[in-house]
Amino acid sequence: MLCRIVGAPVQDGAGRMGCDMGPSALRAAGLAQALTEVGHEVEDAGAVAPGPLLPVAHENGVLKGLPQVSAWTGAIAKAAYATSREAMPIFLGGDHSISAGTLSGVARRAKELGRPLFVLWLDAHPDFHTLDTTVSGNLHGVPLAYASGQKGFYGYFPDLPETVDPTRICTLGIRSVDPAEREALNRAGVTVHDMRTIDEHGIAPLLRAFLTRVAAENGLLHVSLDVDFLDPSIAPAVGTTVPGGATFREAHLVMEMLHDSGLVTSLDLVELNPFLDERGRTAILMVDLTASLMGRRIMDRPTKSH
Repeated sequence: MLCRIVGAPVQDGAGRMGCDMGPSALRAAGLAQALTEVGHEVEDAGAVAPGPLLPVAHENGVLKGLPQVSAWTGAIAKAAYATSREAMPIFLGGDHSISAGTLSGVARRAKELGRPLFVLWLDAHPDFHTLDTTVSGNLHGVPLAYASGQKGFYGYFPDLPETVDPTRICTLGIRSVDPAEREALNRAGVTVHDMRTIDEHGIAPLLRAFLTRVAAENGLLHVSLDVDFLDPSIAPAVGTTVPGGATFREAHLVMEMLHDSGLVTSLDLVELNPFLDERGRTAILMVDLTASLMGRRIMDRPTKSH
């Protein structure tokens, strides 16, 4: 398979600086080499540059970086559409606002192919705020609402060529949801598997049921992996740590099941803030998880001699 690596060094949607260094850290942690080792061809498409800033303003006075995130969204959407042609794009964030663009671009590609787009959102947060409901003003909290066509973005974000059907979205690992998001998620019909559900049922049956749906509809599957999906004890390099996240084994199991399904057609790796990392351990873990998703098995891993 041809994998296209696309850098999206966005930090305007986050509450603190440093996410713009995420793409470089993932490259330095050996992403391209890991993909090559499991048999894939790798093409590095470089970094997206934002479009021109437009004078957009909003009544919600807490919004931060609206012109910047809007400009990034348009540019990333174009790059996502272009790089998804006959290849699997892997988008390196940057904060999670990049997914407003990546989802827009791959949804356009899915429509062109006549196939439905499904989304697996691996995150502590559902990122389902609108510009009207966000109380933090950080726009990494809105991409899933925007891409699924929720109201309130017209005139502020780029027009969507195609929306993602919210009933084809599965959020997994959720453990921090604002009241407005909870109401919107229920109304839209998004599948929400929070950590309690995972604790009660196990992560494998929940994911398997979703993948069965994707396969039954011959869907394309976009996976968006936020560092804070993982427990901060194993992945500290994120500005939005929430205790109680996925364990090392749970995360690898998800990736291995995704590989076995053969359904994944695009991937986001987001919210890595190297400034907060410990000797690159989070970047290395994100690369290892990507390698698992792309086919690396436990039996393939070199081990230290005893």
